[in-house]
Amino acid sequence: MRLPARLRGPVSADRFLHIAVATVVVLGLVVTSGAFVRLTGSGLGCDNWPRCGQTPLPAADFHALVEFGNRIVALTGLVASLAAWLASRQVAGLASWVRRAALGAFLGALAQIPLGGVTVMLGLHPLAVMSHFLLALVVVGLSVVVALEAWSHACGLGRPVAPEWLRVVALVGIGVCAVMVVTGAVATASGPHPGSSSDVERLGLGIRDTVYVHVRVAAAYGIGFLLVCWQLVRSRREAPGVLRLAAALLGVLVTQMVVGEVQYRNALPWGLVLVHVTLAATIWGLTVAIAHALWRPPLPLTAPAAVPVAEREKARLERAHS
Repeated sequence: MRLPARLRGPVSADRFLHIAVATVVVLGLVVTSGAFVRLTGSGLGCDNWPRCGQTPLPAADFHALVEFGNRIVALTGLVASLAAWLASRQVAGLASWVRRAALGAFLGALAQIPLGGVTVMLGLHPLAVMSHFLLALVVVGLSVVVALEAWSHACGLGRPVAPEWLRVVALVGIGVCAVMVVTGAVATASGPHPGSSSDVERLGLGIRDTVYVHVRVAAAYGIGFLLVCWQLVRSRREAPGVLRLAAALLGVLVTQMVVGEVQYRNALPWGLVLVHVTLAATIWGLTVAIAHALWRPPLPLTAPAAVPVAEREKARLERAHS
């Protein structure tokens, strides 16, 4: 199989940046699309995986069309992650670990295919569905890191932001955010299944207990995030762009709190749960982005005064990998 002409020759840093950003967007859509399938009870709309019933294409049925549409979106995400990895191999001076991260994102997206098949064969067992969702978030996180590194490679790398102890706190925050997402998924899989009148298997845990744990993990995450925000406000002259990322995350978090409270008090309507899942993926992506940007900020996120230092650092990295 011959590669596209644009990927056979050298790929410019700007083109790689565009591919990497597009990959993040598409992989984010994959998360939302998968949640839409689950929440509308369409997970078995195309039985006899990988076919859709007895034919490759779906019948004129809502659930079949939803499930088949998700397969198309997932395939698009796979192709995008493959393109990002292939492009990373053709970018001059790009660090080898960034190429490995792009490869990891592609392999994670590829692993979703057999995992999806296993999930269907298990009759959409909630643990299988959760693993499908969590692997998608791992892929999104890797693609976010690749996109930030592509941005740094195209525009320059700034100095680390804030004291080292705070950067470590931000890294710990990724782990806490992961626990928050997992406990949220457990809570969703423990309560009544929204959007489906069928008897869908649940985890068998009490919804009140799982929500209790999830809320407290979310509170721990929020306290740590406010600490990072406070320090970023103090360092706003050094890295105003990173502070804007944090402000965006704060807005998403407040929205998520409101949506979570409303959905819980209204018996989990599937539309609000879908918004909740999408916001959770956004929170995860922004958390990874902020933590990474504190250690390796793309130059546009830092102050203009940091340009000379960043240019010297970029030149040093290019010499080290040449």
